[in-house]
Amino acid sequence: MTPESQFEMATEAEPALDEPLLLAFAPLHKRAFGLAIGIVAGLLLFVVTAFQVLVPSEGLSTGLLAQYFQGYSVSWKGAFIGMAWGFGVGFVMGWFVAFVRNLVIATSVFITRTREELRATRDFLDHI
Repeated sequence: MTPESQFEMATEAEPALDEPLLLAFAPLHKRAFGLAIGIVAGLLLFVVTAFQVLVPSEGLSTGLLAQYFQGYSVSWKGAFIGMAWGFGVGFVMGWFVAFVRNLVIATSVFITRTREELRATRDFLDHI
């Protein structure tokens, strides 16, 4: 028996996982997720600021964002500055969420796999 055929037999013996299960545990692409969240956050901040510039109201006050975002104000210039800040903050938050999610999934898969391997070999000495 050649080493190649042994390898083929070993890979055929492993159970195949379902495609939806593989997709559920697939890692998120951190830059793509950060980019998506950044674009949405930037556009949302732009739209909210533009709405407040067009329709001033007392109930919605985004002027306090100037305390957090340098250069931001409730104006058209502030809407574009807010869009840039929203993109930056959203990108960092999205990247971090994807990183933590990937870390948690990888850790839980590792722990589960290790527990099952230990469970499968627990009675190894009983069979000798």
